[in-house]
Amino acid sequence: MAMEIKVSGNTYKTDYADRLQAERENVQKAGNEQNADKTADQKPAPHDEYISSEKSGEKPNGLYHVGQDENGNKKVYFNDPKKEGSEKDGDRKSPKVNADAPDNGGEKYIANSDKVEREIRELKEKKKKLEQQLKAASGDEKKAKELENKLAQVERELSQKDTDTYRKQNTEFTDQ
Repeated sequence: MAMEIKVSGNTYKTDYADRLQAERENVQKAGNEQNADKTADQKPAPHDEYISSEKSGEKPNGLYHVGQDENGNKKVYFNDPKKEGSEKDGDRKSPKVNADAPDNGGEKYIANSDKVEREIRELKEKKKKLEQQLKAASGDEKKAKELENKLAQVERELSQKDTDTYRKQNTEFTDQ
């Protein structure tokens, strides 16, 4: 089977480019029409919005709320969700959150950090004695080297123990 195709090179290139451009325009027009239809049918996308409890007229549903104490100062109150279910909203009184006042119903403990303070004080005294001995032993190099090593060890131990973290970790608590 023999077939003959007569096409000039310049005509073919322009025809293809024109056809491609026309297809793109058709697709773009169809896409614009579809997008216009979709946007007309769709509602605007919802977004979060803050509405204060005063404007909404409802009570806040959080665990904390701001109120005034007996002196008229602003104070944060805690709303216990367990107590809310059994009480009526009108009868509910907000318990006060007061970290300064001790809890009368709970267990009481006494913290004792005397042992830690004594240990730190002894290390400081030991450091002073070693420094004095080091000054006195300036002629004997071997003894001075040994005292320097002891002094460095005491200083390392003191730097570890003379911190708030060490004091908190090694404080003894006893029942009252």
